[in-house]
Amino acid sequence: MRKQQLMHKKKIKLSLPILSLGPLIVLLTVVTGVVMMVNTFVASYQRQQAILLENRLELNHAYATKIAESTDRFLANALQQLNVSAKRLGQSLNVATQAQEVERLYRQTYSFSAVGIIDSAGNLKASSSGHLEEPGRPLNSTGVKMALNRKAPTVSPPYHNTSGQLTIAISQPIFNPVGNYLGFVSGIIYLGQANSLDDILGRHYYSDTSYVYAVDEARRLLYHPDRNRVGTIVGENEVVDQVLFGLTGAQRVINSQGRDMLAGFAPVAATGWGVVAQSPTEQLTERLTSNMLALILDTSLPALAILILAWWVSRLIARPLTDLALHARALHTANSKQPLQAIQSWYFEARQLKRALMQSQASFHYQIDKLNETAQTDPLTGLLNRRGLTEAVNMLTQNQHTFSVIAIDIDYFKKVNDTYGHDIGDAVLKHLAKIMKTYSRHEDILCRNGGEEFLILLPDATLDHATQAAERLRVNIANQTDIPGVGRLTVSLGVARWTAESNESVDVTLKRADEALYKAKANGRNRVEAN
Repeated sequence: MRKQQLMHKKKIKLSLPILSLGPLIVLLTVVTGVVMMVNTFVASYQRQQAILLENRLELNHAYATKIAESTDRFLANALQQLNVSAKRLGQSLNVATQAQEVERLYRQTYSFSAVGIIDSAGNLKASSSGHLEEPGRPLNSTGVKMALNRKAPTVSPPYHNTSGQLTIAISQPIFNPVGNYLGFVSGIIYLGQANSLDDILGRHYYSDTSYVYAVDEARRLLYHPDRNRVGTIVGENEVVDQVLFGLTGAQRVINSQGRDMLAGFAPVAATGWGVVAQSPTEQLTERLTSNMLALILDTSLPALAILILAWWVSRLIARPLTDLALHARALHTANSKQPLQAIQSWYFEARQLKRALMQSQASFHYQIDKLNETAQTDPLTGLLNRRGLTEAVNMLTQNQHTFSVIAIDIDYFKKVNDTYGHDIGDAVLKHLAKIMKTYSRHEDILCRNGGEEFLILLPDATLDHATQAAERLRVNIANQTDIPGVGRLTVSLGVARWTAESNESVDVTLKRADEALYKAKANGRNRVEAN
């Protein structure tokens, strides 16, 4: 009987393995930390990817719109140049005047590849030095037929001339003083060759593999960085379908070459053409992946140090280490700091492990915050972008924090871009942002709302104080004489105020600031109005 009891106790001992608290806690810490970091990295990657793709879509849409508007302006200017010549030729359609006008049009600007004068019978009467046809010959191209039929200002659809060159003809009719039709003067643009239209479509600020292309109503490529594709027909492409239908916008699309692209698109109103600015999706995701890998490498050494430290102290600690291990699962949550701080680390080893965990967490969140900050900042001016503005407004309103709004718009900024170019326009925007930073308080929130529009949020500022601040800013800008590229410029400002007691939405307050801004512009610009 005694022997059976001893054997039973021995079996019980063999069935209960001896477990070490230290290795178990370390194992739990390692598994929890790895899961936490993987989960956080994946969530951060997905969020950053969504933000980057959304921002690039917005950027490409804005850029396609800018190119489409510039193309519209170019065509309008070309028609105006031809109209001046048509009026002169209507007064005196002699050989000398014809030769003078075609050479003047051809050489005074970079607008046309060639210039010609065609009489009412379709015969070429005079041509510039860049024209492919000899004077005196009858012409029957698509551009000539359309101009003769319409007897009105015309921009022809693209067609192939007698030399096989894809061509656009822009023409103005010629009438004598009594209204008789004499023919027309035409400016020819050879697509795929160097000229002003090619510059407008081909000049962009991208430093990556993004690019712009343009199509006509027949889906024929009018411009493409690959010159060999100019004149070819674009296959199945949702973006091309939409822009040729007259729509504007942005979307992720698989293009006719089978590539995943982020495309912004806008129509050219005067001709029905479409402009598309697009970026390869893989280019942005590869860059984001590279940044995330760098972040992982930066945090790997602190994580390894924590694991070594945990292994060393696991033999000496009990309850505090157990508590740390249990709370390690929550390190990736927003409220993870409070449980760590509440742990009673009453001896040296537990205190060090607790501090190391908190430092690692702070370092990791700092890196994530830096990525988020980049996504909320306008890259040109360094001010908050619209996403950052939304975050700032939410912070103020959630705390029922009264604030005033100053809406700022640069007067005649379109003329700056048209006269000096977009590089000077960008320099002006950066300079204005610098002035705003100089003349703002530390607690003020500065934002670029898009284009040449800016916003300043002034916490705790009354409407009078905000109006005075706006006037100081206006006077300082107006007195500047060294603004890059332009020397002087002025701004118009609108002021409004939001309070929690007013029960007014922030959108209404921002709209009131805009209305005050428009009132300032309507009253002569270079002034401040309050609403």
